[in-house]
Amino acid sequence: MSTLDQKINEHFPGLVVRKDLVKTVKGNAIVPSYVLEYLLGQYCATNDEATIQTGIETVKEILAKHYVHRNEAGLVRSNIKEKGRYKVIDKISVALNEKTDAYEAQFSNLGIKKVLVDSGTVKAHPKLLVSGVWCIADIEYVFSEDQNVSPWILSTLKPIQLSHFDYDAYVAARQQFSTDEWIDLLIQSIGFNPEMFGRRSKLTQLVRLIPFCERNYNLIELGPKGTGKSHVYSEFSPHGILVSGGEVTVPKLFVNNSSGKIGLVGYWDCVAFDEFAGKQKRVDKALVDIMKNYMANKSFSRGVETLGAEASMVFVGNTRHTVPYMLKHSDLFDELPDKFYDSAFLDRIHFYIPGWEVDIIRGEMFSDGYGFVVDYLAEILRSMRNYDYSDQYREHFTLSSDISTRDRDGINKTFSGLMKILFPQGGATRDEVEEVLRFAIEGRKRVKDQLQRIDTTYGEVRFSYQDQQGQEILVTTLEEEEYPGYYHQTVSTPDDGGLEPEPAADKGGEPKEPRASEPVLEEKHLTFQENQKGISFDGLFGAYLKGASRITVTDPYIRLFYQVRNFMEFLEAIVKNKAEEDEVAVHLVTVRDEFKGDLQDESFEKIQESARTVGIDFTWEFDESGTIHARHIVTDHGWKISLDRGLDIFQHYEMNEAFAFANRLQQFRSSKAFEVTFIKQKPNGTEGE
Repeated sequence: MSTLDQKINEHFPGLVVRKDLVKTVKGNAIVPSYVLEYLLGQYCATNDEATIQTGIETVKEILAKHYVHRNEAGLVRSNIKEKGRYKVIDKISVALNEKTDAYEAQFSNLGIKKVLVDSGTVKAHPKLLVSGVWCIADIEYVFSEDQNVSPWILSTLKPIQLSHFDYDAYVAARQQFSTDEWIDLLIQSIGFNPEMFGRRSKLTQLVRLIPFCERNYNLIELGPKGTGKSHVYSEFSPHGILVSGGEVTVPKLFVNNSSGKIGLVGYWDCVAFDEFAGKQKRVDKALVDIMKNYMANKSFSRGVETLGAEASMVFVGNTRHTVPYMLKHSDLFDELPDKFYDSAFLDRIHFYIPGWEVDIIRGEMFSDGYGFVVDYLAEILRSMRNYDYSDQYREHFTLSSDISTRDRDGINKTFSGLMKILFPQGGATRDEVEEVLRFAIEGRKRVKDQLQRIDTTYGEVRFSYQDQQGQEILVTTLEEEEYPGYYHQTVSTPDDGGLEPEPAADKGGEPKEPRASEPVLEEKHLTFQENQKGISFDGLFGAYLKGASRITVTDPYIRLFYQVRNFMEFLEAIVKNKAEEDEVAVHLVTVRDEFKGDLQDESFEKIQESARTVGIDFTWEFDESGTIHARHIVTDHGWKISLDRGLDIFQHYEMNEAFAFANRLQQFRSSKAFEVTFIKQKPNGTEGE
């Protein structure tokens, strides 16, 4: 067990569960994760292995006996009849039968209807009236000669969700964790391995939780398939509901004027629309109009009466095109149905999650560490809806006066939500506050920048903030940094150039065409953001390696397989930039791996043998002191390239997938945040001209 897992169990005893257990017990039961974790929380919320194994068997037995599979519904109904009383786990919905003036339940998998429910149960659990709730229920069977009387009797009903929690204890325990530890705990609670994500990617995952802790929060995420966009909204919380974007109507979402029945927004904290993108989708214009009013004013009309609700709105959908293609030919909202492709509707969105930055989910990304039982975290998030943290940056920073009220509201809501999630106890440092504020501004800026492309009546906005000294800090989006030539255009130009970041050489991307002349080498400092793409060793270093006959690389972290592979790809960049008849001596200074030194030697020997065939004389040495921290590349023709991360600039990607472009071409990988400095040296190795 890791140090973090030990700490989690110490400060949250009985409230956490090992996340790999969900798959172990799920089998073929089609139930949300929060249902399974509710049961695991009853029997496996411990770090004692013997108790966990016993608990797993208990949960499996409960599911085997009481979870109703649709194809076994007849057998379960027979059990109820023969035994007279039986416990089931099923999704139950309730409707009022006006003819009999009685509430009647319908069991989704069991396939029985018209089961009488008393008014007290419905009042205690009103969500039974809308879309249904997963419950543990005792059902009795009493046959009657009267055909109008249902033989099914609901004896007891208990929704599968936490009955109570101690918020003050949660806040007190939070104080025992550093910010990094707390973020990793939350990422593990979602079910992911935090080691597979950078800081920015972790924050992106946590933004998905804001609709559960912030009232009337409007969020959109568009990106490639398979990135887990809808997972949180379908599996994570009993207070959220995921509906298909094509199945939504005004009565279902807001109010049925004929019956007076309130729709989804009246019962759920978060209503998420799956498969929201798609130009061909048929959309009711009246639905769009009432959604616009609700998203702006938190209210909707039922005849002459105006009603209010607190449900957050989330829209998730898939994109078909790459980001540079969308920026060149249209905009980042291009995939939306025509009726939602409306500037007034889009202006109500508080944050745009760049789904193209989120990795496609792979098996190695799931966690086997400890995280909160999701039902517990769901209740915590729900209770946070009563708090407002939106003013916590004002002690240090002031938003630009250029930012409109609607932009400001979006920024404040995102900031408040993230601060609740990360710092429920308060006490965030100035730098931590600034990090969250910048992230919140970027998400709203992404919305507004696209609106300016769609509707020219929207004026330019300078998204910036000032510190206490009055210094202005400008915020940009990552795609703005990567594709500046396309980001700021309002119409596409048919004969535009390629889709590479501009200028390609300065951004470390692969040049689209051969250069007409040799690039001018100059001293410079480059900064790259997390998740930035279009970067390669050739584009970054190639011009500075050309012409060198000896290159020395100092990097203490060429140990693990992926790090050695990075070094091999660096050698490939040298080969691309040398004449075929030339030879280059490359010397590596690194540190021996404490546990796998033999494998390290074996890898270097294989590289050495292979390198000889392409004119590279590769040698290496291990720094015996183990104290080297500097990471740089030095050439014998006068350049020193200082690397704050060494060659370890790329995030995890699927190395074993032969058909993944990220595996074949560096520019399709997401980068870590890193900086590079190019320094001109005198022949003796000292800096300066």
